[in-house]
Amino acid sequence: MRQPRRLRSLLSVRSLSGQVFLLQLVLVVLLVVAALVALVVQARRDSMADARHRTLAVAQTFAHSPNIEAALDSPDPTAVLQPHAEAARKAAGVDAIIVYRLDGITLTHSDPNEIGKLVIGPYAEAAAGKAFTRTFHGSLGLSVVSAVPVRGADGSVVAVVSAPITVENAQHTVNQQLPVVLGSVAGALAVAAIGSGLVSHRLRRQTHGLGPAEMARMYEHHDAVLHAVREGVLIIGGEGRLMLANDEARRLLSLPADAERRHITDVGMEEDLAELLTSDRPATDEVYLAADRLLAVNKRLTAPHGPVAGVVTLRDTTELRALSGRAEVARERLRLLYDAGVRIGTTLDVKRTAEELAEVAVPRFADVATIELLDPVLHGEESSGVHTEMRLTAVAGLEEDHLLHPVGELIRFVAGDPVSAGPADGRAVLVRDLSTFDGRRALHPSDARWILDHGIHSLLTVPLRARGVVLGMAGFWRADDSPPFEDEDMSFAEELAARAAVCIDNARRYTREHTMAVTLQRSLLPRRLPEQSALEVAYRYLPAQAGVGGDWFDVIPLSGARVALVVGDVVGHGLHAAATMGRLRTAVHNFSALDMPPEELLGRLDELVAQNDADGEDGQGITGATCLYAVYDPTTGRLDMATAGHPGPAVVHPDGTVDFPPVPVSPPLGLGVGLPSESAGLTVPEGSRLVLYTDGLIEDRDRDLDAGLEVLRGALTGPDRTPEATCAAVMEALLPDRPRDDIALLAARARRLGPTQVAEWHVPGDPAEVAPVRTACARQLTDWGLEQIAFSTELILSELITNAIRYGTEPITVRLLRTEPVSVPAASTLICEVSDGSSTSPRLRRAKATDEGGRGLFLVAQFAERWGTRYTPTGKIIWTEQSTHDGATPGAEGLGELLLDQWDDTAR
Repeated sequence: MRQPRRLRSLLSVRSLSGQVFLLQLVLVVLLVVAALVALVVQARRDSMADARHRTLAVAQTFAHSPNIEAALDSPDPTAVLQPHAEAARKAAGVDAIIVYRLDGITLTHSDPNEIGKLVIGPYAEAAAGKAFTRTFHGSLGLSVVSAVPVRGADGSVVAVVSAPITVENAQHTVNQQLPVVLGSVAGALAVAAIGSGLVSHRLRRQTHGLGPAEMARMYEHHDAVLHAVREGVLIIGGEGRLMLANDEARRLLSLPADAERRHITDVGMEEDLAELLTSDRPATDEVYLAADRLLAVNKRLTAPHGPVAGVVTLRDTTELRALSGRAEVARERLRLLYDAGVRIGTTLDVKRTAEELAEVAVPRFADVATIELLDPVLHGEESSGVHTEMRLTAVAGLEEDHLLHPVGELIRFVAGDPVSAGPADGRAVLVRDLSTFDGRRALHPSDARWILDHGIHSLLTVPLRARGVVLGMAGFWRADDSPPFEDEDMSFAEELAARAAVCIDNARRYTREHTMAVTLQRSLLPRRLPEQSALEVAYRYLPAQAGVGGDWFDVIPLSGARVALVVGDVVGHGLHAAATMGRLRTAVHNFSALDMPPEELLGRLDELVAQNDADGEDGQGITGATCLYAVYDPTTGRLDMATAGHPGPAVVHPDGTVDFPPVPVSPPLGLGVGLPSESAGLTVPEGSRLVLYTDGLIEDRDRDLDAGLEVLRGALTGPDRTPEATCAAVMEALLPDRPRDDIALLAARARRLGPTQVAEWHVPGDPAEVAPVRTACARQLTDWGLEQIAFSTELILSELITNAIRYGTEPITVRLLRTEPVSVPAASTLICEVSDGSSTSPRLRRAKATDEGGRGLFLVAQFAERWGTRYTPTGKIIWTEQSTHDGATPGAEGLGELLLDQWDDTAR
């Protein structure tokens, strides 16, 4: 690998040695090629000249031979001349000796086939008696031909003799010598290349492979870089002579102008420093005194990487120490600001944020830090603009028993006090020396004594200002041996206070929003559970750490002693989630008043949410809402429930086992428009507990849904508990340390209406049967001890049964329910229900003066506290509710007044 790398470096045109090598190689190649071309051209020229001379000499010799004339006059000149011509040709080394008659007939030729043929060529000049030599294409090809006339005795031309040599034969010798010439040339090139390579290799070592531009740039910048550097540079030769010194070294050592080439001991240098420079010992950051400067000296020897010498760098530590001190202070301030950004504002609590500011400042910036905030800021309100009173919120650097003012005390500042006036005007105040400060006289004597007792001598107060409003004041105090505050400290304190003020303002705004959300949430959630007799209920609601959210629960009494249990969840936190929850809770109350089945109620609620989403602006629709709606009937123990994206309930049986009954889950509210909802029903034994909850109880970042359900099962499993104890056990088992979502929990223990609380009769469709049923109802009321409401109840039943027989269809049933609420037994009620097979609902109206009827439902409404219609799969039920205590309904004496009011002419 090393040899190819050297070769690439040698051939690289970027280095000076590579360029020299390639230049030498090109010149040698050009010279050798030129010599080769000249040699070949000269050889070819000589061979052609030799061919011309030889052919002319052979032609002249044969033309002047003594017997040629006689041969020409013989009967067969060819037979006489041909042998002589061939012998002469071979001896002379020409390609042919040709004799032509003047008429152009060939008499002799090296090719017998050409004898006797008429020749055509430039022989007219020779026939005219003049010899010539030319190169032209003949019967043998491109040839050098010499033609000589043959003269008779009388001097006339009798024939022509020509001697041709082909150009190929003429240059054959040159071609044979060409490989030798080329080999010689190649050898010369190899020798030249090797020589150039050796020279270039030597040059490469001398120039370290640098290119011309790099060498020029290096030497051009050498002096500029060397003399512009802020460190002194010395190069010491092997004999202790100063070879080079830059400007900084001359300045630091006060060297004379002619110091270079002189010995180190002759340039006025301190003895100990000169001894180090002339020795062979390296040095690292050794400090030496040079005049009034402390120099950090570093020395390294160049051997074995170069000639014996030493390179020395000098650094003035006097200036560097001052700079490093300022840099260290700046770095410490930056670290403190970084720590402040990390540690301040970790919570959205105003008081805790003020404490974090004080803890960050002490002891890295001040010995004591006090934070005073305006009272409105602590309560999440906007600053009133009056800054003469602030409450001490946080203190750091002092023990609790050494405080001047207890934390939480309202501090009133003296008018005209410069320390408090500065923050009130939005500016910082720096007091370098409290002992000479004029504002000290404005302090109470006990305050001044406290300051002196704790050795405090310097003060810096900075306003806590955010969005142009002053929130409070931060006071930084230094005591004992700490240096007094300077102007740079004021800039840092202002930056620190500005960052902390933003965090305090964020906490204030969060406190305000949280307070508003809590107020709204409390106003929207049930303030107390309604009175009902079907369930014993307890609940828990816990907002998330991030604030109030959209979880809600409800217990809604329905007709027929039934009770609806509702649990819902709106995604998100804050005012919007709480307001959305209130809208959904109101809608559920309105829909439940219509006595809809659970699946139908959720379908109507889904349509409402979808309509609100379509009408919402700026993304303020109801999104991400779920709901579970369950209806419990204490007369049958039937529990009907439906859910829209919400977890189903848990049922704890009387024996302590826990079951999660399957409930068909529909999409969340607003996403299932047009799709039918499904419900599930089951019979709940008396004493069973129903547990409804939101997903915040069972789901957590560290626990998935299945694991949460198992923990819930474990918390519910066991002996019978009251709903209140059930809620406590569940919250203890599943409540996370820092809940990230709201938690709503509803626990209810099922009760049943016993046989002594329910009475039921089947009524045939005959008006004559009204009286017997009414009499039986009166006897039942007497058995229950409800004689005080017997008259009004008989009147109500008479009207409802008569309407059912007249306008309804069979079967017709009358049922009386006597209920006793769990918490207030005295507030019992009587429920009358008349059912029939018709779905036509009666409506209340005011009869006209001429109408004979139409006043029955009016009387029912007057005597009953509540009444209404509930549809069933087989028809409808008209129901009424009456309170069983005395005076709840009008008696017989008030009936006349009610009836007369219907014909009151003055009322019309």
